[in-house]
Amino acid sequence: MYNSITCAEFRAGLQKTRFAPVDMKELLECYFGETMDTNQEQREREQQKKQAFLEDLCQYFAREASSAPIAYQWMRMVTDQGKFGYQLIVREYAKDAVQAAVLVKHIGLALSKLQIRQMEQLTQQGETETERPLAVFAAEISGNPNYFDRGTTAGQLLLHALCFWQNRELPKTSHEWRELLLEAGLTPDNISSMVHAYGLRLLTDTGVHPAYDAFCRLGEPFVITLENLKDITGVSVHGDKVVIVENEMVFSYLLEHVKGNDVTVLCTSGQLRSVALELIPMILTAGANIYYSGDLDPEGIDIADRLWQKYGDRIRIWRMHPEDYKKSISGEHISDARLAKLSHIQHPTLKETATCILVKRYAGYQENLLEELVKDVKDQSKNVTSIE
Repeated sequence: MYNSITCAEFRAGLQKTRFAPVDMKELLECYFGETMDTNQEQREREQQKKQAFLEDLCQYFAREASSAPIAYQWMRMVTDQGKFGYQLIVREYAKDAVQAAVLVKHIGLALSKLQIRQMEQLTQQGETETERPLAVFAAEISGNPNYFDRGTTAGQLLLHALCFWQNRELPKTSHEWRELLLEAGLTPDNISSMVHAYGLRLLTDTGVHPAYDAFCRLGEPFVITLENLKDITGVSVHGDKVVIVENEMVFSYLLEHVKGNDVTVLCTSGQLRSVALELIPMILTAGANIYYSGDLDPEGIDIADRLWQKYGDRIRIWRMHPEDYKKSISGEHISDARLAKLSHIQHPTLKETATCILVKRYAGYQENLLEELVKDVKDQSKNVTSIE
């Protein structure tokens, strides 16, 4: 059986021989016939290679900076301060340095083109588009129309670069993502973001939009997309109250029973999409208060609370009180993970309702309050204040 000794003991023993002094590293390199590095030296070498990679990209953009310096400025910030996409670039570099360089150059090219177009618009040099579809722009940069889609690596890095250019925080929601792209002159998909509406007239610079005016005169519901809002300057509503519901079935039921009444009703179909967040300020500017009613579960309570936090007391919480929860309660059990969403609710009434939900642990739904909702909306059209 062999006895073992530590490396330190072996090194110390060598120094007591007639060959001393002996450089342990030099001895091992001679024995194995190759250079040996310590872990620290390897880390330092990798750091130097990574820094050289970033510096090469900085120099690449510096050479291309004559027409649009934004790409170089962005890459300089990434390299010097480790911000605006640094971690993402380093991650991709560790996977494949060549492809990481292609990715960064695509983002730099995108920034440069956007800055050049912005400068052309400011100086009114020739005919320029005010906005460019994101998919068209992505195909122009990379050949792939989905290259800058939200969630892709290129799409994420583009957001970091745009945040540097626009001096903004990284978007946390889809609406903020759309806003950032629009500020840069890019338009995401404007069709899938929609609301259903009844009794809402849309205004343009020349007056009431004739298509939506026709729907209102015929007493028909209609769909509004972000694309439809491009040239809209405001809205006109019946009276001083607009009701918004979360659920499509509830919207349809309301219209069956209040059609012909002077009411304005919107349906957001769950989470508030960008088109709803564009319309709501227009409605408030028109002088109306908004009465919002959603499902009495963690997600519905959260949507209503965020809406109130954003726009204040001109958003009235409608049929979401504790007594409404008791009438709407279903047999659907709510998991702990979903209940955790109720911990940050701020609206006083919604906090009370959230407490009831935490105790009961069952969801409540608007479909169980249909008669109450219909009565409220009918009373509104007759100037009765039960909707309060």
